[in-house]
Amino acid sequence: MADTISSLEGLGALGGASPEAPRYEQKLDKEGRAYATGKRKDAVARVWIKPGPGKITINERELDVYFARPVLRMILQQPLMIANRTGQYDIRVTVAGGGLSGQAGAVRHGLSKALTHYEPELRSVLKKAGFLTRDSRVVERKKYGRAKARRSFQFSKR
Repeated sequence: MADTISSLEGLGALGGASPEAPRYEQKLDKEGRAYATGKRKDAVARVWIKPGPGKITINERELDVYFARPVLRMILQQPLMIANRTGQYDIRVTVAGGGLSGQAGAVRHGLSKALTHYEPELRSVLKKAGFLTRDSRVVERKKYGRAKARRSFQFSKR
């Protein structure tokens, strides 16, 4: 070890591999679709996107039929709005488990991941908005000696 480094300039002169940002590539299947899985609570959504007029199908039903509440439809549209891709992709989703709110979050997560597989340059925009991070909050389990997860049984003096 003859080369001892005495300053930060010496460290820079030493060279080595400069870390570059990872390159993300387009991931498509043989039919030209991008696929991703999204999860939220107990819900799991499988999402396929391909270029098209913007038709969204969830479990073989239209978006307005499956998610009747406007808030759930808004949650699902958020990645498309931020990426300015509304009406550019046909989206086919199969979702199972959990309730409607968890399913909407799972579809949003899967749609965001599928968009990054189709257009890798959208990754920074979607990641900054927090759509690529899986929301890991789940229902707390019930404990023995308790009425629910934390609630005690009602106290009675007699």
